[in-house]
Amino acid sequence: MARPSEKATLLNSSPTQEKLPFPLGHVSPGVRPYLELIRFHKPTGTILMFWPFAWGLTMAAYHTSLDLQTFWTEMFKFLIASILVRGSACTINDIFDRDFDAGVERTKGRPLASGRVSVFAAVVYLILQYAVGILLYLPYNGVAFWAAIAQLLPLFILYPLMKRITYWPQAWLGIAMNFGLIVSWVAVTNEVDYQLLTLLMVGTWGWTMHYDTIYACQDRRDDIKVGVKSTAVMLGDFVRPFTFSCSVLFVATLAYAGILNEQTPYFFYFTVGGTSLHLIWQYMTVDLDDPASCGCEQSFYSIASQFSLMCLSAVNFDRNGRMGWVTWAGLMIDYLVKIDKMPFKLPF
Repeated sequence: MARPSEKATLLNSSPTQEKLPFPLGHVSPGVRPYLELIRFHKPTGTILMFWPFAWGLTMAAYHTSLDLQTFWTEMFKFLIASILVRGSACTINDIFDRDFDAGVERTKGRPLASGRVSVFAAVVYLILQYAVGILLYLPYNGVAFWAAIAQLLPLFILYPLMKRITYWPQAWLGIAMNFGLIVSWVAVTNEVDYQLLTLLMVGTWGWTMHYDTIYACQDRRDDIKVGVKSTAVMLGDFVRPFTFSCSVLFVATLAYAGILNEQTPYFFYFTVGGTSLHLIWQYMTVDLDDPASCGCEQSFYSIASQFSLMCLSAVNFDRNGRMGWVTWAGLMIDYLVKIDKMPFKLPF
């Protein structure tokens, strides 16, 4: 049992909960708000940011027969990029939305909304994140570099403003979240395949519209009160058919992209078929009237849960992060078979 002084420290450092999620309880109170600001304790957003990088990289690796060592090196770089881009996006979002966040039950405890981090400190922190991100991308030349900078800076800087001027902020987010596809493809191939990349961007845009519109359903009542616009607010009872249509768009464009990139049947079995089944399962289990069902867990998953593709205890936002494994599976199998590095013999 915590002593009174310890309990007070916990309450002051995180006013909405006493039990701090990992890793917040393992850092000093002075560092803790800055990890909260980039949602380091809520990894689903980073995972959702990472998957387009990984899908684009793996398709490009298959297309070019990239060697495996370079592939994993690039994958690690894009994982770091996902953390940086997501963290800076959360920071700029909270700077703009601090007054809105203070009026929403789910977000009122965020560092800026609760006053635990000043706007000046958040801006300095944001600039540092941008600087590290630019340094990470410096080795890339031409289109890959400028596409990466576009995602890091203007795409996510403008996103918070969209919630003020349109009911379609998720449409802008769908572009920003998936721009890593272009970055990773061009970084490996050194070419811009306009047809393939446009198709993939349209499809993943639909995927983001699906999961983020459902995610926004948890805040609909508070968003209406404070004046935040979203597709969830605008669509009302039509959220389910709209997001289902977006999911169909995602699966259809995946299939067409597989044809354009000359993927093998493994891609269509695992990536297209598996993704379709996972999305159907999501619609069978999500409750749009239950905020807990639409949202995400409040901390890191267990190691076992991270690799559970259909974790029954997960909520819908988390499930889309885990669905990424299914979508990636066929791509990775195709790539490993092509470069003759498949570690086991496939049954068909």
